[in-house]
Amino acid sequence: MDLPQDRLTLQVTARKDLARDIAEFTLARPDGTALPAFTPGAHVTVETPSGAMRRYSLVNDGTAPTTYVIAVKREPGSRGGSASMHDDLAEGAMIQVDPPENDFELVPAPHYLLIAGGIGITPILSMARHLTAAGTPFSLIYCTRTPEETAYLDEVSALPGATVHHDNGDIDAFYDFWDHFETPGREHVYCCGPAPLMEEIKAISGHWAEGRVHFEDFAGVEVVRADDTPFTVTLAQSGRQIDVPADRSILEALRAAGVATVSSCESGTCGTCKCRLVEGQADHRDLVLMDEEKDDYIMICVSRAKSGDLVVDL
Repeated sequence: MDLPQDRLTLQVTARKDLARDIAEFTLARPDGTALPAFTPGAHVTVETPSGAMRRYSLVNDGTAPTTYVIAVKREPGSRGGSASMHDDLAEGAMIQVDPPENDFELVPAPHYLLIAGGIGITPILSMARHLTAAGTPFSLIYCTRTPEETAYLDEVSALPGATVHHDNGDIDAFYDFWDHFETPGREHVYCCGPAPLMEEIKAISGHWAEGRVHFEDFAGVEVVRADDTPFTVTLAQSGRQIDVPADRSILEALRAAGVATVSSCESGTCGTCKCRLVEGQADHRDLVLMDEEKDDYIMICVSRAKSGDLVVDL
């Protein structure tokens, strides 16, 4: 499979630790020339050293950038993406990056409420910096477990209208958002963070007008589940058989076996890894395929065999 023609080859020009298990990477062209512009809330898709494709929000100003700045949290259950960024991506290394995309665009509003949880601060901080420079009023609520796990703590704390809340893992100390949502105002809300935070905001904002509350979620669908079992995928074009372990996706198993594939989100949301299903019954877990496509196609980044083995057109 061919790689996207517009993919960028960038160099890690700086790396620094921001907080416990969070590192910031500055990426640039080796010759220092300009990069494609982007707007607050944008992200890039990065081919990590392990070969996994992961999406990371851009933190820096995107008006006329010569660098892309991302912050990466090492996830406890990492299947190779964030762990390889932390362990294998040193200053001076080269990395493949797709041009910026933005599914979390700021819309015009008289006021904004920005909500971040953990590493979800990255697109939110980009927005806060932009709104501060433009003189646009906003409030910001940033929730983390402890100060030691809080990226950009000093900068966010210094922003007018910002609240930083640490709950120390105590459920009784979680931030109470209800006062901000009880009576719908004129502001637009932007929220990025772990699933429990976003689910809470969705639950308490159900009475707000549609389109007023915006979410950024890179988690996609649950790729590996506790009751998953191993199976075999046969590549129809070569007859090669690849074993897929219970704790790995088809895409990850193919990558480990040296089979070239194309992917982007690796969370079942973009459709890049769509393959023709030649034989077998798939357990479809993606958010892309239409019902009439499910007998003939499979998204190999998240979907598995429902029973038995599969044959795919690769």
